[in-house]
Amino acid sequence: MHYDFPYLLSLFALPAFWQACVTVVELSALSWLTGLVLGFLLASAKLSRSRWLSLPAAVYIWFFRSVPLLVLVVFVYNLPQLFPASGVALSHPFFSGFVALALTETAYMAEIHRGGLLSVAKGQHEAGAALGIRPIGLQRLIVIPQALRIALPTLINEYITCVKLTSLISVISLSELLLVGQRLYSQNFLVMETLSAIAIYYVLIVTVFGWLLQYVERRLDLSKRKPQTLAAEQIAALRTRLVPVAPATAGPDGKGAPHALLLKNLHKRYGEHEVLKGIDLEVKAGEVIAVIGPSGSGKTSLIRTINALEPIDQGEIILFGKTYISAADKTNIRRVRDGVRHIGMVFQSFNLFPHRTILENVTLAPHYHGRGNRPDVTARSLALLDKVGLIAHAYKYPHQLSGGQQQRVAIARALAMDPAVMLFDEPTSALDPELVGDVLNVIGELAKEGMTMIIVTHEMDFAMSISDRIVFMENGVIELDAAPDAIRHQDGAERVRRFIGVAREGEGTQVDRGISVALGS
Repeated sequence: MHYDFPYLLSLFALPAFWQACVTVVELSALSWLTGLVLGFLLASAKLSRSRWLSLPAAVYIWFFRSVPLLVLVVFVYNLPQLFPASGVALSHPFFSGFVALALTETAYMAEIHRGGLLSVAKGQHEAGAALGIRPIGLQRLIVIPQALRIALPTLINEYITCVKLTSLISVISLSELLLVGQRLYSQNFLVMETLSAIAIYYVLIVTVFGWLLQYVERRLDLSKRKPQTLAAEQIAALRTRLVPVAPATAGPDGKGAPHALLLKNLHKRYGEHEVLKGIDLEVKAGEVIAVIGPSGSGKTSLIRTINALEPIDQGEIILFGKTYISAADKTNIRRVRDGVRHIGMVFQSFNLFPHRTILENVTLAPHYHGRGNRPDVTARSLALLDKVGLIAHAYKYPHQLSGGQQQRVAIARALAMDPAVMLFDEPTSALDPELVGDVLNVIGELAKEGMTMIIVTHEMDFAMSISDRIVFMENGVIELDAAPDAIRHQDGAERVRRFIGVAREGEGTQVDRGISVALGS
């Protein structure tokens, strides 16, 4: 028995096969797109903290990943026997096959999406929350775009799987490729030739759509985009359209106003471990407070409670004379959100949004909160980037910048919301030593302008040179709150002097290491 090549070639001119190809493409594309959307909703439900959402989602995924697709197809097609009203739709093989495939693909894609969502760093959520972006906006603008990019290769692979699974729908007499082929070889008994043609048709479909989806993947791959550094002429042209940036202000009530922030008896626990043990702190408008202390002393926890990134277990935070966060009243979420919009936050690890350009990072929050029309917001954001020395890099992506440049972008992003108070959580600890000076210069300029700032830092000489007061924390309490000059000679400050490496006047020859030189002082 010989292999009939002429017959094989003739099958590629057969209209029934090309019509079957269209059916396969339509069925697989509809099922894949439906699974893509519903799978994301299912993944979000499974990740929800509410058991009423997460448990049903987990059961759905477990069940439909366990049931064989062939069994599900036959069951759906015969469902009108149990529910006659469904006969109008489910009696059609295409629709029954679509329902069965979509149910299965939703379960599989939910796990793909869940992997993508879990891969988005926690810092991205925190950066969005620090900008006052609400949960739905956070998902839409920050989390979902990143999660889809992460999951895209696996989603493309799932489409290819979906194309091949359409062959199972032949059991309910849908005229797709396998069924057309079966009808042919049942008449002429040329099984191998017909199956070879079917295989080639599937390879063609997978190849064409695989290329299309891979093209989309390449277009979304930020690592392949070339850095767009603006030339001097372009920068000069931009500067002619910039909106001037007013100097940072001390807050709504002016520089002399007391209590920009007032912390009363703050307590914070992680399980049984109490990290803040009754913190009382007063910050006047225009003051610069440096919070220092050994690792584990509660510095970062303190600054994160001020920005509502961590809830407090006891106490109260007052912002410019109005209650902002209270452990006794945790239900007023709107009051907290309104307060967050007046507080800028700069993180240790930058937490820039990697899928957005530098300019888009700065404009995101003002656009979201409706802080002006798009041209004005863009012009002001460019002015802020110019202020931190990065206007030439406005159209680059974060991964195309150095660590020091990324941190300066993070400062510009926080300033774009016109905050009354700025919080810095160890802004230089993730930087190489040669990059520290540029970031400290920017912070120093904000201090000169009168911005109210709380800075958690290990740069002791910088803290001593820039701060109005030094707050030394240890074991969850404030051990000392004093001006830098007082620390240098005050009785009872020996522990702090040892920690920062500064000798008491007359006690020795040790001096500050001189980071103030980098600040030009």
